[in-house]
Amino acid sequence: MASLNVSSVLVVLFLTCRAVMATKENDQIDKENNCETKMGLPCVLEAFTSIFNTGSISNKCCGELVVFGKVCHSALVKRTLENPLFKDLNLATIIAKSIQTWNNCLALIDSPSPST
Repeated sequence: MASLNVSSVLVVLFLTCRAVMATKENDQIDKENNCETKMGLPCVLEAFTSIFNTGSISNKCCGELVVFGKVCHSALVKRTLENPLFKDLNLATIIAKSIQTWNNCLALIDSPSPST
């Protein structure tokens, strides 16, 4: 019975340390890339809604997302998934929606606008 308690404590300790390391890693990415200053809050909310809920992202916010950059985009998604409020979300679905949102915005920004 004692070994079960020790094992449980070690597992909890390992998971806690891993979560802290992941958060520090994302904090470092944010600082190195100035992620906080690259995208306005309204567009962050649009991107968040399109990834973590049901919604779409406007052309304007797609432009901001692409300027925000892939590294910052990925760090934002990872940081959100670390939050206990989002523990019940399907990780594969969120990652797929994140990639889809990024690719759709990138294609929209890279495509030539129609002539008028």
